[in-house]
Amino acid sequence: MDTIKKNSETLEVVIENEVNEDQYSPSPNDVEGSSSRVHHRRRPSLQLRRSVSEQDATPISIVFNPEAETVEVSNAADGCNAIDCTSEPPVSDLNLLLAATYVEDARDGRHSDFKVSERHLKLYHMYQSKWGQGALYFIIVLHLLLALFEKPAVPSLEVTYWVTMTIEVGVMCFYLFRLTHISIVTPLTRFWSDTKNLLILILVGLTFLDMVIYIGLIESGSYGVRWSRVLRPLFAVNFPEMRQIRRAFRNLRRTFPDVVNVLFLFFFSLAIFALMAFKLFGGRGLQWVDGRPYFETYWDSIFDLYVLVTTANHPDVMMPAFDESAYYVIFFVAFLVICFFIYMNIILAVIYNNYRKHLKNEVRKAVFSKRQQLSKAFEILALNQEGKRVITRNRFVLLMRFLDNQKNPALINVLWIVLDTDGSDALEKGEFLKLADLLNVEVSEVVDRRTLIGHYFPYIYYSGPSQILCRIVKHKLFQVFFDVLTLVNAVVIGISTSDSTWDDTAEWVFLSFFMLEILLKLYVLGFRRFFKRMWNVFDFVVIGAAFILGVAEAIADDEQESRLSLDVLLVLRVLRLVKIIGSVGRFKVIVHTITKIVPSLLTYGGVIMVFYYMFAIVGMESFQDLVQYSGYDIEGGSDLFCSNEKLENSDFWHERYCNNNFNDIIHAMIVLFELTVVNQWHVIAYGYATVTVSWARLYFMLFHLICVIIVLNIFTAFVLEVFILEYSTTCEGNLESQMEKKIQEMGLSFKKKKSKILSAASQEDLVVTDSESSDSEDELDSPHMKATSSDDGEVTQGTSDFYSKDLSGETDVRFHITKRLKNAEVLLQKMFEKELEVDELGPDIVNLDQDLEDEARYLASQNRTLWSM
Repeated sequence: MDTIKKNSETLEVVIENEVNEDQYSPSPNDVEGSSSRVHHRRRPSLQLRRSVSEQDATPISIVFNPEAETVEVSNAADGCNAIDCTSEPPVSDLNLLLAATYVEDARDGRHSDFKVSERHLKLYHMYQSKWGQGALYFIIVLHLLLALFEKPAVPSLEVTYWVTMTIEVGVMCFYLFRLTHISIVTPLTRFWSDTKNLLILILVGLTFLDMVIYIGLIESGSYGVRWSRVLRPLFAVNFPEMRQIRRAFRNLRRTFPDVVNVLFLFFFSLAIFALMAFKLFGGRGLQWVDGRPYFETYWDSIFDLYVLVTTANHPDVMMPAFDESAYYVIFFVAFLVICFFIYMNIILAVIYNNYRKHLKNEVRKAVFSKRQQLSKAFEILALNQEGKRVITRNRFVLLMRFLDNQKNPALINVLWIVLDTDGSDALEKGEFLKLADLLNVEVSEVVDRRTLIGHYFPYIYYSGPSQILCRIVKHKLFQVFFDVLTLVNAVVIGISTSDSTWDDTAEWVFLSFFMLEILLKLYVLGFRRFFKRMWNVFDFVVIGAAFILGVAEAIADDEQESRLSLDVLLVLRVLRLVKIIGSVGRFKVIVHTITKIVPSLLTYGGVIMVFYYMFAIVGMESFQDLVQYSGYDIEGGSDLFCSNEKLENSDFWHERYCNNNFNDIIHAMIVLFELTVVNQWHVIAYGYATVTVSWARLYFMLFHLICVIIVLNIFTAFVLEVFILEYSTTCEGNLESQMEKKIQEMGLSFKKKKSKILSAASQEDLVVTDSESSDSEDELDSPHMKATSSDDGEVTQGTSDFYSKDLSGETDVRFHITKRLKNAEVLLQKMFEKELEVDELGPDIVNLDQDLEDEARYLASQNRTLWSM
């Protein structure tokens, strides 16, 4: 049992049981609990918060449970009434670090798997650091980009295989290093039971095996294939940092069995219709336009009718039969009604329904994991007050400072007030469980800054004429004028022709006005504030580049090349019309919703890129150098029939598809994108079947089945779910609006009217530390602001009611809810979290890859099933 020795100077922790490397080596140091020393708290693990005398010392017991790998803190004061207690028990550095780790993981959507000791916690934070994650992303991208340099390589980029293999060995070593890092901080039983870790080890082993075999074949003069290249995207899927892509793949894997039944019926119907087509039309002397026999074999019949389901060859596929007899059209109409209009829509419906079910299950697991981690943090920090477990304001402040010692005290108060819904000045568990969602509401801080001109030339910048100019530039009409000018510029570009001469002068006039706008904004807002906004950076780059190119054109007198670049840049400027559309009330919600769901959509972009990469590698190994592009000017020396005589008289040659080849990964990716769009994909498939064997069409059918019918339909289902969710929450309001309301109630919103927040003269200007801040920053009509707050960093004590009053005269800090794109994890959890009880923790989730369907006891206790969710 762990006990506490008391003396007049400090609380000394004595560990009486045997200590191993996963436990702690405490140091009896005296640590003050003042908030001014928060940034020094990351010290030996069981260091306590304050010194006490023999008279007021409170018995404290700290127990480490090696089986559960948890730390339990108990004290006699926990049972007292908070009003009667003279002070709160201190909190150790380890407990604060542990609670902060749980909160960070809950905020970022991670599942906490680590050993509970100071050393392991620090290693865990090192693993989760931005530098470590950034290095992993860089290595994964580097690993995938090796295909650019490996045979068949992009022209002029090919290097010897020793170079790429040396780099790949380094990549494998880094993967093993990250895996070793995980194994150190994770309990071994949990590490080896995690399928992701085992898969990474297997993939590394297969990669090394492939390298050895390839080197042996090449050095012996034989032909070798790097088959392990197909497995490279699987590394990206199985590392913990790629949890969103991994979740999408899990949903894909779990949805596929539900779709198999419909696909079986679809292919069964396809096979029946193909047999009928083969018997009806085969052997009757009918021909396609290119001279091929019509439905010559059963395999041809299957492929042609499958293409017809995609509508890529309609009505071409039925024209020979139609020309023979109009009655044959009945066959094709019946086929399309059954296999296209019915089966394809049933497949979409089944995919949507089952995908939504599995996605909801995934989100429930993520929500339960988040709440369980917050619950652990709550139990570490909570005290007993009046028979309830609560977290006091002081401990909440310590936690927030431990999470971020730069966090503004006023913002901490805002967080406290939003969480403390009942005004009890203490957080119960249900209130504390909202902390992760609240921390995901990004708040930008308005700070005092002088512009460069205002700092060095204050008499000029703050003079009367200068201030009038500042008010003009900050006025909404100023922006409206240049938005209208952008619209007029778009009209001029649209009506001008290649023979026009007046448009040159017009474009220089527009360019001059746009440059004037940028210069005025730079003068008024300053460089720092100007470049905080995305549209300002966009304008600066586009207009600056257009001006430089225009000058270069005048000097070099090379009109054609510079003219093209200038036209492109001026057209890019017209993209500002998107901003105008987004400011219109009836379009604002839709545009903002689309921008908010972009990060979530990138998840499925990553999923389809995994399939693209794998199919591209297989395509390059199967079809490389069979088709070559050298132009179509035969008299000028171009090779006939894409350098392959088998393509003579083929649609592939006549349609000029020679550049659609698999000779390097860039061309292969382009071909796969063309196949995804579907139109004319059968021409490409027939072309490669012509230069190889007819079964080569199976490669293209599999790609269409996996990437178009399944993945893109799942993508469609996801877009529908997320758009409906984000659209409804944008209209109804959410946690961000609650946060903003509290900020405004406290007088700390920089949108507050001038009469309420501006007072004594101070030559300071407000800058929003958010690159995506809204246009409301220009609502500040004056750069003056009262600066009366102290810099000691202390959080003012008092009740929650005190912090609900107007504090604009107490501090110069102002806050603004940012408009940045939402984290995909946050957006997904919003989808179904409202269907759960506020304090529902769910079953104990050891591994997020585990299905909740296995938790029959939990579902039975809830008296519901996943279907009813």
